[in-house]
Amino acid sequence: MPQHAAADGADPQGEAEEEQRDRRVHPDVVAADDMIDSENWAGGFYELILVLGPADDARLDRAAGALWRAADVRECRVGVDLVEMTPGAQAFTTGGHLRGTLTLPSGARVVCGSYTTRYDSVDNLVLYLPLGALARVDGRIGGYPFDQRSGVESLTWRAPLDRWLADIAVTVHADVPFTRAIIGFEADDDVDTTAGARYTARLIPGTNGMDYHPATN
Repeated sequence: MPQHAAADGADPQGEAEEEQRDRRVHPDVVAADDMIDSENWAGGFYELILVLGPADDARLDRAAGALWRAADVRECRVGVDLVEMTPGAQAFTTGGHLRGTLTLPSGARVVCGSYTTRYDSVDNLVLYLPLGALARVDGRIGGYPFDQRSGVESLTWRAPLDRWLADIAVTVHADVPFTRAIIGFEADDDVDTTAGARYTARLIPGTNGMDYHPATN
C-alpha cells in the first residue's frame, strides 16, 4: 500500500532518511541532539532562570508547560531510562531534571534540560543548554568560560543567544507571570549587577512589561 504524505505536506519518511544522511555527513552537528551521548551534557549549563515567586505548585506546573511550548522543546524525558512524561511539576518530582531537544536560531538542534529549585520558599524554573552540545554546533564557544575567548569576545555568540532566551521568557511571562529572569552560564540570581561589568543578561519588570538588560562582559 502506498504511503501518503502528512496533511500539512510533511513527509515523515523523507525527513527520517534526510536526518540519517545528515548524521553520516555531519556527525558532530547532529550528535548534539542525542540525549544518550554524555558528551552533550558536559561542560556546564547555559541557563535561563525564571524566578517565579513564592512557592506555588500549581504555578510551577503551568510555567513548566509554558516554557516547554515557548522554547518549542521536542519530547520530555526523565530519569536514566529517559522515560517520556508531560512537562510539569510531577515530572520534576519523578525525574529531577527534564530532558529534551530544541532548535537554536541557527537551525542547529541540541539537547536541553530543565530543573526547578525552591529556596526560602521561592520557586525558580530553569531551562538550560549544555555547553557540550552548544560547542558541537558553534566553534566560537570553544572552552567557554575557561579559555582566553571567554571575556567580551564571547558576546559575539552569547548576545544573540541571550536575546533569544529572553524572548522565550517574555512568551512565558505572557502566560504565567514571573518576577524576573536571569540568563547566562550557570547564572546566579545573587550576583551583583550594579557594577560596571554585567556577566548575565536580565529581564526585570518595567512600565510596559519586562525590560531587557544585556550582559556587558
